[in-house]
Amino acid sequence: MSFSAEQLKNDFPILTQIVNDEPLVYLDNAATTQKPTAVLAALETYYREANANVHRGVHTLAERATTQYEAAREKVQHFIHANESSEVLFTRGTTTSLNWVAKSYGEANVTSGDEILISVMEHHSNLIPWQQLAKKTGAALKYIELTEEGLLDMESFHAQLSEKTKIVALAHVSNVLGVINPIQEIARLIHARGAVLVVDGAQAVPHMPVDVQELDADFYAFSGHKMVGPTGIGVLYGKRSLLEQMEPVEFGGEMIAMVNDQDSTWKELPWKFEAGTPNIAGAIGLGAAIDYLSTVGLSAIHEHEKALMAYLWPKLTAIPRLTIYGPKDTAKRTGIVTFNLDGLHPHDVATAMDMEGVAIRAGHHCAQPLMRRLSADSTARASFYLYNTTADVDKFIEALLATKEFFAHGLN
Repeated sequence: MSFSAEQLKNDFPILTQIVNDEPLVYLDNAATTQKPTAVLAALETYYREANANVHRGVHTLAERATTQYEAAREKVQHFIHANESSEVLFTRGTTTSLNWVAKSYGEANVTSGDEILISVMEHHSNLIPWQQLAKKTGAALKYIELTEEGLLDMESFHAQLSEKTKIVALAHVSNVLGVINPIQEIARLIHARGAVLVVDGAQAVPHMPVDVQELDADFYAFSGHKMVGPTGIGVLYGKRSLLEQMEPVEFGGEMIAMVNDQDSTWKELPWKFEAGTPNIAGAIGLGAAIDYLSTVGLSAIHEHEKALMAYLWPKLTAIPRLTIYGPKDTAKRTGIVTFNLDGLHPHDVATAMDMEGVAIRAGHHCAQPLMRRLSADSTARASFYLYNTTADVDKFIEALLATKEFFAHGLN
């Protein structure tokens, strides 16, 4: 289909509303995305026509729900190009997925004297689990630094990588800087050392084509709500060889093969990791989101975001006393722009922008080590997606200039 953000916006009912007497311009997509009618309809249809627990029943509704749930798993498999659907585990989101890897794979394979390598741009969800693993095992947690431009410093990476490195955990795309990290190259380098690569794909999967086999990621995590799907559903992809050797993190119903008085055995992949009643509606909604994004086309979405950045950049850089974080080359980033107006707290900027109907985010964006490297306590962030238009860019710039003018006394 031909790409038209203006037409796509019509698929998202929430975007038609008025906020503070202004048409809503939603630019907080890195936090969560809005949901198209097709996803909302899939959720409603499940609850209206197929609401039952999965895998356990032989009645019609149970079989219907199970078929739809497992069909969603297969959609994820094809969407990220996993080798098989059993390598796709449903979780609550990226955070849960990364914690599972740290808890199950990490605790079984990392010991005192080993090293875990992450970058300073990581979201806390891809930082704290490794901190905790290092504390528990006595391993060393090491950081890859950034270049002045905000890119992953490959010299720092090579300096930190060693024979002691057991796990490298990196964001595919930074949720603050929007930079796209060279995952495939890093996978090649660390696999030569026998290390395992864990990728936080929360900001990548919604915005560009992802092929986990081509990337050669050992584990890859992402969330449904950042890709026009429901909240509370996420994915952990893992290579079968690794998942088979891992123990479940949660125990209970559904994930067992046999329970004896003193011990139990687990089902085969992927079900041994999915204890209890899963988020059935969430998985089905995620499947609908994948259908929607596949119809639009991930390459088209990526090109659209690059075009928006190219349109935005000269307007943004023309604003005096505005600091923009990350690379100046818009081809090196997704549709995320993080900035500060001199003399203004980001929360004040975001509040003033909201009065103009423009929704952006302010804070440390769950990336406090990165904030320290940027010499900022917090920043403002605008993040664009498939339904944002050049008119949204114009409104963003207009609201930012109005905010700057309103607080002008604080900038003198």
